[in-house]
Amino acid sequence: MEMKVLGCALLFPFQIFLCLLRAIVRFFARQKRRDLGTDVVLITGGGRGIGRHLANEFAKQGARKVILWGRTEKCLKETCEEISMTGTECHYFVCDVGNREEVYQQAKVLREKVGDVTILVNNAAVVHGKSLMDSDDDALLKTQHINTLGQFWTTKAFLPRMLELCNGHVVCINSILSLSSIPGAIDYCTSKASSYAFMESLTLGLLDCPGVGCSTVLPFHTDTEMFQGMRVRFPKLFPPLNPEMVAERTVDAVRTNTAFVVLPWTMHFLVILKSLLPQSALEEIHKFSGSYSCMNTFKGRT
Repeated sequence: MEMKVLGCALLFPFQIFLCLLRAIVRFFARQKRRDLGTDVVLITGGGRGIGRHLANEFAKQGARKVILWGRTEKCLKETCEEISMTGTECHYFVCDVGNREEVYQQAKVLREKVGDVTILVNNAAVVHGKSLMDSDDDALLKTQHINTLGQFWTTKAFLPRMLELCNGHVVCINSILSLSSIPGAIDYCTSKASSYAFMESLTLGLLDCPGVGCSTVLPFHTDTEMFQGMRVRFPKLFPPLNPEMVAERTVDAVRTNTAFVVLPWTMHFLVILKSLLPQSALEEIHKFSGSYSCMNTFKGRT
């Protein structure tokens, strides 16, 4: 037994080296991409913002069916009509992912009317943009129910069938704020950090499940109405991301089975700095970049 443990310990560095080598090769080589022609894609928060662009991108890349969930029927209907005009079958259902019973009920209706979901995109999110002491208790709960717990309910509703079919993908549209929080959005940052932990655990838990994967996308501030009014100090140096680009990279992550995507890639340096620098230095970086006060002008939607 001891010899076996010793052998594993000696092989471990070589296994890590091989993983790094594969990652480098994968980065530069043309990867095989998943054919979406048989996939039924469900996008929560699919009526507007990044969700709307995701719906268009999945349709563009050949998804068989696109399903939209959201709370505002007007937006859902408009996006559904837009997707249908491209020739892709599209349906929408009014559903609040923060309501567990509603999620399970609508999941049952969806399966009966449309079929099995093979790609679940957890995109629905809200932000209230206030400090802890200025936040209403109900608003804080709403953010956690939609941004975090909603993913529990949707994933529990659709993952079992994916595992039975050995075919599925769970996607989370997260945020770089899950790794580096800012003042003035305590509800959002907390919920996204919880969401990130959920996806990290889920991704590891599905390693031995053939045909089923996960992708977590962590974008920087994206140019949608959700974060309207948010201002960084150097917008030329740190411009808001284009939602079409975020959608394109998300769909590509699904097709290449990429577990984690940070947008833009330069945000990796922020994560590294957080691990190396003292808290006082990080505070100075926040003040210098303007992230310390960027939510002072926030007037986005919830």
